[in-house]
Amino acid sequence: MSSVSDNETWIVERGPLVIKKKTDTGVTSLCVWERLVYCLWVADYMMRNAGDFANATDLYPDFQTDAKHFAHELGLPITCEAFSLSKRKLRREYFDRFEAICNEIRGAEPIVAPNAPMLDASGPI
Repeated sequence: MSSVSDNETWIVERGPLVIKKKTDTGVTSLCVWERLVYCLWVADYMMRNAGDFANATDLYPDFQTDAKHFAHELGLPITCEAFSLSKRKLRREYFDRFEAICNEIRGAEPIVAPNAPMLDASGPI
């Protein structure tokens, strides 16, 4: 059995923070990077829990198209390429590409401005 990677832990922890912000303040309050993290969280949740994207249409029908768009907007070629694949091919290659995608997205995280509220699991801190 393989161990959990730092990136697996990161998306499991970061995804719910983005979801909470989205729930509390609306999707328009999310920056492009947070919206991309949400797309990745949806993909990861589906792959780890169902092994495919079949139920993603219930959770976020456009997760793949939006992820491609947000990755392109942020200049993230690895992520853009992965989400540009067909759903079938992305499903087959998801776990092989996961670490590189996460590393690229994590490296693009915006720096929070001084005095801007940071989020933790309970809300602004």
